[in-house]
Amino acid sequence: MYKLESSGNNSSRGHSWHSDCSQTGWDRDTEQVFLKFPMEKIMAKFDCIKTVEMHTGGHPLRIIQSGYPTIDGDTILSKRRFARDNLDHLRKLVMLEPRGHYDMYGAILVSPDLPGADIGVLFTHNDGYSTMCGHAVIALGRYVIDYGHVKATEPETEVNIQCPCGLVKAFVQVTDGRTGQVRFHSVPAFAFATDLDVDVVGHGKVTVDIGYGGAFYAFVSAERFGLDVRKSRTRDIVDAATAVSNAVKEQVKLRHPDDKDLAFLYGTIITDGNDEWSDEPTANMCVFAKAQVDRSPTGSGVTARIALQYHKKLITLNQKRTFESGACGSRFTGSAVKDTKCGEFSAVVVEVCGHGYYTGEASFTREDNDQIKNGFLLK
Repeated sequence: MYKLESSGNNSSRGHSWHSDCSQTGWDRDTEQVFLKFPMEKIMAKFDCIKTVEMHTGGHPLRIIQSGYPTIDGDTILSKRRFARDNLDHLRKLVMLEPRGHYDMYGAILVSPDLPGADIGVLFTHNDGYSTMCGHAVIALGRYVIDYGHVKATEPETEVNIQCPCGLVKAFVQVTDGRTGQVRFHSVPAFAFATDLDVDVVGHGKVTVDIGYGGAFYAFVSAERFGLDVRKSRTRDIVDAATAVSNAVKEQVKLRHPDDKDLAFLYGTIITDGNDEWSDEPTANMCVFAKAQVDRSPTGSGVTARIALQYHKKLITLNQKRTFESGACGSRFTGSAVKDTKCGEFSAVVVEVCGHGYYTGEASFTREDNDQIKNGFLLK
């Protein structure tokens, strides 16, 4: 596997590509086939969006490298609105099939407007634009250093990322010039409601907690639906979570002290119900946006879940927990590290830790006579 070198000039980045591929079946005959169809010439005829591909905890992150137009706006939330209202065709182009898939996730780097921020970012998914994404922040911590946006310092480099929800501080391990594990400190996270009954179609009254960790989530134990978050079919967990999300959206009015654009339910997280502190991992699965399934333990969901546990006095400051993805078994750690306030809400800063990995680079285009060139969702 090639190693990414820290450089401000992306075009000069060297890859030991042929030596790597020769070890995995690449040969000269295959190379000659590719040389007959030079993609550079094909791509030059059309608009091209280039990306860096990563994953954290199994969930993908498609980072826009070039090809996106300027996103206007004085604040990051106004940039989010501009992208939603004017550039959504490009989100669909890179998120949906045939270039993406139902559960693809993306990041668009923008200029920050907060003092001290190194970069700003907009997050994209199958239904629009989120306000926070922990798995993306973890991946971006590495990317920002490896692609020369922030100079690396050992043993740890601080990267300040302005998300739509606010400033998130990431701390990236750097060893012998190579980036690794990333931890981040969240925006103020809080319990919005606990032990709240909602009427869920097909399930009657269901008791949920609602927490904020950069985005709002409803939380409910899988046991309420006769499910096991580690063993049940994903489709069954998705159906239960979607029913809860629909009920909460209809019956609960959310609010956030900072901005009305933050006051919406992003998804429902089905848990194993083990909220009291333990040194054993606790599992959950997040279903967000348009019934999109997070493969990772969900960084902003871990943040909100810790805020709820801290509010209920089930954990104390600096008491670390391990959170496991019910989808693939990947793990993050999290802990409440500082008391704070968010408007009228007692809040907490949460530290979440994980590791993002590179999976490749890509160039995407579209041809005018392609009938499905703008993308589609397979339902």
